[in-house]
Amino acid sequence: MKFSHLLSGLALLALGSGAALAQQAQAPAAPPAPPEVKQIGDWQVRCFPVQSPSPCDMFQQQGDERTKQRILALSIAFDPAANAHLIQIVVPLGISVGPGVVIHTNTYTSKVMPYRRCDRAGCYVERQLDNEVIEQLSHAGDSAMVKIVADDGKKYDLKVPLNGFAAAHDSMSEQARQKAKPLPQAAAPAK
Repeated sequence: MKFSHLLSGLALLALGSGAALAQQAQAPAAPPAPPEVKQIGDWQVRCFPVQSPSPCDMFQQQGDERTKQRILALSIAFDPAANAHLIQIVVPLGISVGPGVVIHTNTYTSKVMPYRRCDRAGCYVERQLDNEVIEQLSHAGDSAMVKIVADDGKKYDLKVPLNGFAAAHDSMSEQARQKAKPLPQAAAPAK
């Protein structure tokens, strides 16, 4: 399966139920069904009612209690057909995109993950994630750090609690296997 199809699946998760929203824009209909959400430790396992090769993810979001600004959002999805994981990390604007993002635990440091895009909501890392990272995070202990660099060069370690990570991953993966549906293929242009 092409990486673009994997990112398409992740984009569907990021948008929630984008297909239902598009249908709603065409004709007033019932609101889209909300995702099924289960809390496992510090993680939410969400399954969206959309046709996707990866309809479920495990999600965590953290914010600044004083300003109510989102500081970090992390989503990991699984595409059973490709046996591949996808990650989306969202951080606020004001970061230096050059250094990318690194996930670090007491026993593991990931490769640098470059930012893919920025918009008004923040800057995004969106990419396929090596299965090794999942294995490392499953056995990392209480927390991991997402390392970012601000525009002024100051480095920040954003703490990611890992309580329930392995159980949330197992639940998300199993539900993804049960609910995954391939995306419809675009028709070939007529000759």
